[in-house]
Amino acid sequence: MARTQERRGRARGRISRRGWKNGRGSAAARGLLWQKARLTSMTRLSLASCLALLASIGCSRAYIPNTDVEDSGENRQVILFCEQYRHALEDKNVSELLKIMSPAYFEDGGNTKSEDDADYDRTREFLTGDFLKTSGIRYEIRYRRVTFTQTNHIYVDYTYAAAWKVPGLKADEWHHKVSDNRLDLVRDHDSYKILGGM
Repeated sequence: MARTQERRGRARGRISRRGWKNGRGSAAARGLLWQKARLTSMTRLSLASCLALLASIGCSRAYIPNTDVEDSGENRQVILFCEQYRHALEDKNVSELLKIMSPAYFEDGGNTKSEDDADYDRTREFLTGDFLKTSGIRYEIRYRRVTFTQTNHIYVDYTYAAAWKVPGLKADEWHHKVSDNRLDLVRDHDSYKILGGM
């Protein structure tokens, strides 16, 4: 008797599976298979998302803090040198400014007028004269880009915000300026020299 009931149960199972294949499966069975397929699809989607995230992290670039310059040993050396220049400017350290300026320094003033040009001697004359009359110098820099050229020049592009005081008729007068600039550097042993852009 028990064997007969077991055979009938197996037969019903076979009929149920055949019924599913013929579209006559129970709603509960169809729902179970649908949920299983949905979970498999979600698992694959989650795995693809994780792989994409890991790929983006692996390809992302690191930047020197508070700059837009990609972090590398060479770029850090350049930025540190430029910070040396910035601090010397704020401190009115003329001897340091002359030390890091190349004897071949030249500035064309950004136009065709020769009277705006400044070489090493003319820049030194300004630094040891009118520059010393200023006070309260603030020179903030946001470094944008460092470019190493095939001609051994290193261009440092940045945006600066400058503020300084100069003697006026009655009192010191504040001046402010925000602009973009480029320092032109060349290697000098383990450091650099400024060829233009001061």
